[in-house]
Amino acid sequence: MAASIVNMENVKKLLEESLSKLGFEIHTLKVGWYNSVLTPKLHLPYPDDCLAIVVLSTPSMFEQAFLPFMEERGCQGVSDPIDQCVKHCVTSAVTQCFPGQKVDMRYDYELLPSRKPKFLAQTAAHVSGAAFYYQQTDVADHPWQNKKLYGVCIHPRLGGWFAIRALLLFEDVKVDSDVVQPTPPDCVPSREDRIHLLEAFNFNWQDWNYRNIITPTQTYSQKQRDYFVTPPAKRHTLLRSWGFLPKLDEPSAHGCSSGEFSQMNGHG
Repeated sequence: MAASIVNMENVKKLLEESLSKLGFEIHTLKVGWYNSVLTPKLHLPYPDDCLAIVVLSTPSMFEQAFLPFMEERGCQGVSDPIDQCVKHCVTSAVTQCFPGQKVDMRYDYELLPSRKPKFLAQTAAHVSGAAFYYQQTDVADHPWQNKKLYGVCIHPRLGGWFAIRALLLFEDVKVDSDVVQPTPPDCVPSREDRIHLLEAFNFNWQDWNYRNIITPTQTYSQKQRDYFVTPPAKRHTLLRSWGFLPKLDEPSAHGCSSGEFSQMNGHG
């Protein structure tokens, strides 16, 4: 595709055509929207009008992308299988749709040399309008005094049943100045529900109840739940029991695992 016809609308259209059938959502944003809510040391090193795309995975990604990926390719090396699948799907879509384009692809699990994440996933989702990022500052007269609670994104249709997977920066694509920043839907408007959400996420995230703070249109299948409740170090054993990895006595058998905090709207 020639660089002269690459713009926000056709980037979104082509990525949706390639990735939506695999269970991913595509949302556009300007780098300036992201940088404006962060301190300079966390800024993305691109102009304010640079096009960025935030990629979310929906519950259907597990069956539509991950399990077929494992069946066809298996687990390569020791990195997390979900991470491998997401990177394969997103990279393939970008290289096929936009050959020759400069695209900085950043994934939720990647870190800078400083050990900081390559992008703040929940901030990107919020400023794109994809999901509302609920934080302590969104609760008037909150009851936690000096205690620090992590924030969490809630999707207007999926609740907490999604994950933020990647940020794509199209270095040579500018967003028109008249494009208006969308406001993420505030689907948890009451103070009481916001308190319940943040406490459920911070203190009882393992039971996943915070994901149902709204009535979701789709949730994880039982097989997907079984995968994510399995400790990362044991997931290769589960995949092997499902027939997606060689048996331990086969010469090509290898493990694949990673440490991850269950969600933070990144993993799981």
